[in-house]
Amino acid sequence: MQTYASFIRHFSVFILLTLLISQQFADASSSAALGYPPKYRGDFSHFDYVNPNAPKGGELILSWFGNFDSFNPFLLKSISAKGVGELLLDTLMTKSLDEPFSMYGLLAKDINLAKDKLSVTFQLNPKSRFSDGSKVTAEDVKFSFDTLKHDEQAHPRYRLYWTDIQNAEIINKYTIKFKFAKVNPELYLIVGEIPVFSKNAMQGKKLSDFVSEPLVTSGPYTVKTYKEGKFVTYQRNPNYWAKDLNTKKGMYNFDLITFKYYKDSSIALEALKSSDFDFMTVYNSKEWAREYVGPKFDEEEIIKKELPHKNNAGMQGFVFNLRKPIFQDIRVRKAINLAFDFEWANQNLFYNQYERCNSYFSNSELAATDLPQGEELALLTPFREQLPKALFTKAWQLVSTIKPNSLRKNLRQAKKLLTEAGWQLKNGVLRNEAGLELSFEILLTQKGFERIVAPFAHNLEKLGIKITYHTVDVALYQQRTESFEFDMTVNVFSQSQSPGNELMHTWHSSAADQKGTDNLFGLKNKVVDALIEKVIYAPNRSKLVAATRALDRVMLYGEYIVPNWYIGVHRIAYWDKFGQPKQVPLYYSSTEWMLATWWKK
Repeated sequence: MQTYASFIRHFSVFILLTLLISQQFADASSSAALGYPPKYRGDFSHFDYVNPNAPKGGELILSWFGNFDSFNPFLLKSISAKGVGELLLDTLMTKSLDEPFSMYGLLAKDINLAKDKLSVTFQLNPKSRFSDGSKVTAEDVKFSFDTLKHDEQAHPRYRLYWTDIQNAEIINKYTIKFKFAKVNPELYLIVGEIPVFSKNAMQGKKLSDFVSEPLVTSGPYTVKTYKEGKFVTYQRNPNYWAKDLNTKKGMYNFDLITFKYYKDSSIALEALKSSDFDFMTVYNSKEWAREYVGPKFDEEEIIKKELPHKNNAGMQGFVFNLRKPIFQDIRVRKAINLAFDFEWANQNLFYNQYERCNSYFSNSELAATDLPQGEELALLTPFREQLPKALFTKAWQLVSTIKPNSLRKNLRQAKKLLTEAGWQLKNGVLRNEAGLELSFEILLTQKGFERIVAPFAHNLEKLGIKITYHTVDVALYQQRTESFEFDMTVNVFSQSQSPGNELMHTWHSSAADQKGTDNLFGLKNKVVDALIEKVIYAPNRSKLVAATRALDRVMLYGEYIVPNWYIGVHRIAYWDKFGQPKQVPLYYSSTEWMLATWWKK
């Protein structure tokens, strides 16, 4: 079982960038990258990970988990249909998936960062059109930005993410300027990812009025038909304005794309075998090892494949809700961590398919290792009195049962920590002096995770910690996590190759009490806040890496999570009726790459 929470709390894995490729801040450019010359020149014809001559036509049917009740991805109180973001929406610029962080023109054909870096101007492509045939103008861009930043019904992540964007100013019909409150190396490219919808189509309506009715947007597809919570079918727009643009050539080749919703991965597997849908990404290690077998796989009617990637794995784990009194003592959190036996789970439950998450930026150069030194040490030193002494003298270590360690040894250490924290065993249950019982619930949204939690719960019971685990449907899960109504849950803190403003709504104190943010911990830590700002405002890659490692080290020493695991490949299974590009990108989601670049044979 891997990263199931990414189904529910999906927000972009690739979040943005820093320096104009030309380094000439007064000159317009159609592309930008992270401090390196971009791979693609201004006259490039298509991305390398597409087939520019891919045929159009046919239908693609995919599976998805849970349900949906909206076609509006911008509202807090709704679950939007899968595909809305990828298929209906265009942004000012679009990412290249085979570079760490590069963007190229889409709705905007040129980008111009001011010399003082306090404003950015976009020149729109006059050929851009909404799905109703109307032109995309600077008024639409400004309206979209203002709505998402200031409408109370919009998800709060936009207000946090765009805090330093002061306003948008229309220069002329196809030119728009954004002004910044302060210099932020990546901010002008954050603007490049603003999704744009039609101002005219919203006249007299509020953002919250668009639920079953999608916003008028400019993407390659429109909604054809759907049944709430069951399926949604998108239809390719034959008049899509960007179909021959170099950043979209060879992409979105299916006439119809359908997502069918399933409540359970085992049911979805049987549906795949019965040809009810065509393709799925597999997250359950047991099923991958034991259930994706049989005549259809042997005869390669259904292809089973592992696709390598270079994605930053981030951190998946059991999340402590620090808003709960029992988790406020770090000794309690350490003790609970000591009861999780990853090595046993990997061998007995996961078929040795996983690596342990050893960082909030696992599988990347951003992970803290060994002892802090150089620029990282310089960043941490001013906070020495506010940090554990061991942070400067001992590298943080994962809990392990690899010899000479053992579960028994770890549990003895956990018992000692709990005793020091004032918890005494009374009638088989741990209580403190106030009579509070050390018990909690783990909130889940997939039955398959119960087999992982069960042995963890068994180990905790040996310490006198009473836990329960409760599996709920996606809608209730989202409602409870967004309002922080849980004791512990499983979450994936996904990361880009270049973390930045998104960290504000993930771990910054300002997000701890705002419903709907990703600060599930309820974390309020002044050192974390200061280091997040160091990451965001890092002037170059070297300083960004140092700041991120410092942040990672402080987060790890805070013991805010029981780390889980990651895998360095995408596991996919699909019916053999598709063509696919010869080159796989480096930084990608398997489902999004497949629906964007494959074609029907």
